[in-house]
Amino acid sequence: MTSGRVSNRKLILGLALGCVAMFGFGFALVPLYDVLCEKLGINGKTSSEAASYNEIRVDETRTVEVEFMAQVQPGMPWEFGPAVKRMQVHPGELVRTEFHAINNSGKRIVGQAIPSVSPGQGAAYFNKTECFCFNQQVLAGQDSAALPLIFFVDPDLPESIGTLTLSYTLYDITDKSLAGAIQAGAAK
Repeated sequence: MTSGRVSNRKLILGLALGCVAMFGFGFALVPLYDVLCEKLGINGKTSSEAASYNEIRVDETRTVEVEFMAQVQPGMPWEFGPAVKRMQVHPGELVRTEFHAINNSGKRIVGQAIPSVSPGQGAAYFNKTECFCFNQQVLAGQDSAALPLIFFVDPDLPESIGTLTLSYTLYDITDKSLAGAIQAGAAK
């Protein structure tokens, strides 16, 4: 075998191994990103489970501004937004507000809201005791709903954080919801 053929085989083998390594790195990237962000406190993800509120001390000497934002997945025919765009709360105070959703289409749509808090370090101190984001929202065509949110800001929120922004993105999961119902029915 000539040295040119050996060189070509080494090159092909090296490129193939490089492709496999990049493919594996692509799969590992999401879990690595999640772990890194969680350790650094920069992910902005809130808990997907209800927090319990046990009459904690309310810090009436301090106020934190909480801003609310909402967006809808492009192409989803819903209007979605907060009843109040911002409010002043005392850390430890249990607060109730709501968001409103309107399905402008003529068909039933299942929505799921995904929350995010910024700055990311504040997510650990923003606790939801009740949230529409814990469940799927089903609205018939031309229907509307008030979506409750009950939360409190932990009194241990660092003094350097004076504003928390809670943002929801609403996604159309009608097809996924239907597929899950079909699978559940087939399993019976």
